[in-house]
Amino acid sequence: MTGEIKIAVIDDHPLFREGVSRSLAEIEGFMIVAEGGNCEDAIRIAETLKPDVILMDISMPGGGLEALRQILQREPEQKIVMLTVSEMNDDVTRALDYGAMGYALKGVGSRLLAEIIRTVSSGRTYVAPTLSAQLISTGGNSKQARMRRLTARERGVLELVAQGLSNKHIAIRLDLHEKTIKHHMTQILAKLEVSNRTEAALALRDAANNH
Repeated sequence: MTGEIKIAVIDDHPLFREGVSRSLAEIEGFMIVAEGGNCEDAIRIAETLKPDVILMDISMPGGGLEALRQILQREPEQKIVMLTVSEMNDDVTRALDYGAMGYALKGVGSRLLAEIIRTVSSGRTYVAPTLSAQLISTGGNSKQARMRRLTARERGVLELVAQGLSNKHIAIRLDLHEKTIKHHMTQILAKLEVSNRTEAALALRDAANNH
């Protein structure tokens, strides 16, 4: 079937991993292409299979956040959802800073998990509502906090956007493909919670002025 979302599940608890894989495989439109149990598995699967979405735990051998960081350095367009028990603000903000597109808590039902995967697959971000509220109440959603979610590469792209450069000219300047710049822009708009390039550039200016 064409149009299936290819998913990899990375978790060091085999029973949980198999349960998630089985639940998703039963839903039309999803295909499980790989399973893994540690940081090395996650990196290898991302590089060799390039699944549409990777579901990954934070607490696993080698570290889920480290796997996230390394994967997105090598494969910047890879979409990753952290599926974990951790509700710590630090874990959530670091995951978003590193470029995770989603942050969901274990215990989520298979139907909601399927919706989260579809959301992320379409290029939008998802953070569990309880965690979003928590971040806002602790100042994790201020302009500076949102700006801190950007990777160094995304920050560099945004600075060029603020100078008025088009995606094409940014690609030439950074020696990257134009589609990679488009992906970075999607991530930037989602992380800054703005809807266009002008608002993103203004957010950069405001964050600098208020720093």
